[in-house]
Amino acid sequence: MELIISKRYFMIIFQIITLVILARSASNNNTNNNNSNLFREYIGAEFKNVKFSDLPINPGVQFHFILSFAIDYTAQSPPTPTNGNFSIFWDSDNLGPAQVAAIKKAHPNVKVALSLGGDTVANRFVYFAPLTVDSWLSNAVSSLTAIIKRYNLDGIDVDYEHFKTDDTETFAECIGKLIKTLKDKRVISFASIAPYDDGHVQMRYRALWRAYGGVIDYVNFQFYGYDAGTSVAEFMDYFAEQSSNYYGGKVLASFISDGSGGLAPRKGLYRACKRLKREGNLHGIFVWCADDSKKLGFKYEKKYQRLLATTKSH
Repeated sequence: MELIISKRYFMIIFQIITLVILARSASNNNTNNNNSNLFREYIGAEFKNVKFSDLPINPGVQFHFILSFAIDYTAQSPPTPTNGNFSIFWDSDNLGPAQVAAIKKAHPNVKVALSLGGDTVANRFVYFAPLTVDSWLSNAVSSLTAIIKRYNLDGIDVDYEHFKTDDTETFAECIGKLIKTLKDKRVISFASIAPYDDGHVQMRYRALWRAYGGVIDYVNFQFYGYDAGTSVAEFMDYFAEQSSNYYGGKVLASFISDGSGGLAPRKGLYRACKRLKREGNLHGIFVWCADDSKKLGFKYEKKYQRLLATTKSH
């Protein structure tokens, strides 16, 4: 009798353990893995003679250079808005069409985009200042198509940071329709936006996301816009918050080369990125900027690309 009970008890325990193992296995298999090996870097805004070829490019990543910036302002002083007629304001002497062609030929994993807007031009704020949606859109499509085709670029990034009114709809319609039109015409293959944690900025980019999130491929959220000295725990909270704000989007981790804001690349960001990777949420990493990284020997670019190179892209 005791032997029969012991066998039954053993079988029950064995069945319970088996069910637990199967449940954990199913849970692991169903976990979303949204990791990507995408590495992006802004370049050319500070005119420090940095070249594409200066940067170390790991063959195991998708590498995007982002030329900074194309701006719809005049070049003369003082600069004035041009209602969507974009001009080149990056270091085109070192980062011209021939250099784009050369780096893409040397590295098949490289694509090149341009960023719109930025913070300042000639030490003055760059304001988003369309006269009307239709006129701005027409000018923007025409001027950007010419630049993109001349440089054989692959995508655009949107980094307007200053606005004179509280109108969110105009920004959403201008930028959303611009991205959609350029994609429909096959002028670009991808687009990103670059918001940061500011109320006036967020209200516009979130309105854009709600209306046109389906045509936006990446969210280059400027996590280095948070206070210097951000901890790993705080960064993870910020990442979760912005992933909620841009729900369903590929929100990238980010750092500024000199570590002057947010979670510094030398002070915990690597641990945060490894944690995101374990959780299946490392959609990629971007850096501001190559101009400043040059004097550091691009040591953080090398380190973070190595992390991404072991990541399967989805």
